[in-house]
Amino acid sequence: MKARIALLAAGWLLWAGTLRGQEADGMTQILRLVEANNKELQAAAQQAKAAQWENRAGNNLPDPTLSYAHVWDSRDSEITQGELIVSQSFDFPTLYASRHRMNRYANAAIDADLQATRQRILLEAKQLCIELTALHQQRQLLRQRMEQADRLAQLYQLRLNEGDANQLEMNKIKLEQLNAQTAYRLTESTLQSKMQQLIALNGQQPLTAGKPGPLGPAVPQPEAIGLTTFADTPLPTDFLTLFGELVAADPQLQALEQSRLAAARQLSVSRQGWLPKLELGYRRNSESGHPLNGVVVGFSIPLFENRGKVKSARLQSMSVNFQREDALGKEQSRLNSLYEEASQLHQQILTYRATLSGPQHLALLEKALKEGEISLIDFFVEATLVYESEGNLIELQSRYEAVLAELYRCRL
Repeated sequence: MKARIALLAAGWLLWAGTLRGQEADGMTQILRLVEANNKELQAAAQQAKAAQWENRAGNNLPDPTLSYAHVWDSRDSEITQGELIVSQSFDFPTLYASRHRMNRYANAAIDADLQATRQRILLEAKQLCIELTALHQQRQLLRQRMEQADRLAQLYQLRLNEGDANQLEMNKIKLEQLNAQTAYRLTESTLQSKMQQLIALNGQQPLTAGKPGPLGPAVPQPEAIGLTTFADTPLPTDFLTLFGELVAADPQLQALEQSRLAAARQLSVSRQGWLPKLELGYRRNSESGHPLNGVVVGFSIPLFENRGKVKSARLQSMSVNFQREDALGKEQSRLNSLYEEASQLHQQILTYRATLSGPQHLALLEKALKEGEISLIDFFVEATLVYESEGNLIELQSRYEAVLAELYRCRL
């Protein structure tokens, strides 16, 4: 007998672990679909590439110039002179190296911004998946409540016919049926709305196998995409180590850090703006029968063009530094708040689970009602308390998973 019980327990644990693995795989698959199909993310990726190419183009050489002049003597048209000039202007050589390093930091900031956009969209999709899981479980609880109300209606209809119940009790049961049906329909409507939002995040592409129809992709049920149970994410124990890891991996902070380095390099570029621009070329002067060849060398003196740019670059660098310090402080505060909230939610979940893991309260209440041990009013009071507790547990689990999803946003 003990061996049989142990075998059943092991089988249940294996099934539960497999189910949780399927749920995790289902959510992972959805996030992969959203990453591949989301239109906003696709647009942001193309915009990032365009901005990076524009940065690179800012360090190109100016276009070469070619000019030709043909003049003649106003007194004797037989006397002519031609002049051909081909020249290339360029900045002082050290400027190109400085701008190259500046563009490298600027492009890294663009990549980090794109990563932040990706994580924001995937976090939104994950939170929708968590909400859909909670709505599915609430719908199951309400279905159980409706089935129980239907059984009570049949029981009390028989008692009413036999004179063992009164119409007031029957009316209470009918109100319970109506309330349960109304709550079920509202939950079903909210679930369909959230599923539509998830499909929109997926670029209006189906979440399951198949092609979109003329009215768009079909709205699947949570069971079809593996959103029926929570992942049961453990609470991090060594938060100090995790805290440093999450701060270092935050793409918004990385973008600001790269922008800070780019601003510092821009200050160096602006300071070098006082260096002269150079010009090198070829010149050919041809009089009638007597051409002359030579080299053109020149430079420009930056008296006006660079005025105020150094000061502007210095102020911009200071601004980015302040932005980074502000963002770092806000991120640290956000992570601490999320961890504290997750800790409290986890403790509440454990308390609810310990309380609700005992006997099947609803089944015992229904049995006691049928056997006349409790009144109908007592049954509804106790049953409402149980349903409310089960619903609270679902809400706590949903909020807990949503908080941890935001805490681990940088891992998406």
